[in-house]
Amino acid sequence: MSPLDPAIAERLKRTPDPSPGGDGRGLVPAVAQQHDTGEVLMLGWMDDEALHRTLTTGRATYWSRSRGEYWVKGDTSGHVQRVVEVRLDCDGDTVLLKVDQTGAACHTGARTCFDEDLLGG
Repeated sequence: MSPLDPAIAERLKRTPDPSPGGDGRGLVPAVAQQHDTGEVLMLGWMDDEALHRTLTTGRATYWSRSRGEYWVKGDTSGHVQRVVEVRLDCDGDTVLLKVDQTGAACHTGARTCFDEDLLGG
């Protein structure tokens, strides 16, 4: 694939890249939100390539920190995130994916990753 648009890449503020021999660019948190209801579904991580793939394919693509590889939401589970729009926050340090979620967004099988633990009341 071709690289991420340099104008977009330049605006991203990434976490430090902890991997030996990494490109130094690190990752950006990506919040997935149901486009029509505003429901916050999950948080994933993206590097430049994951964001490029997301923008060009219309399917949410993330970087798995635990597996060290890219994953397209729904490829194995069938719980697809079709991307409706992508936004970058004012600081350039978080991506917002407005998606049309099919099935569960959380790896536990819950609709969202934020259904379980209400903190402080």
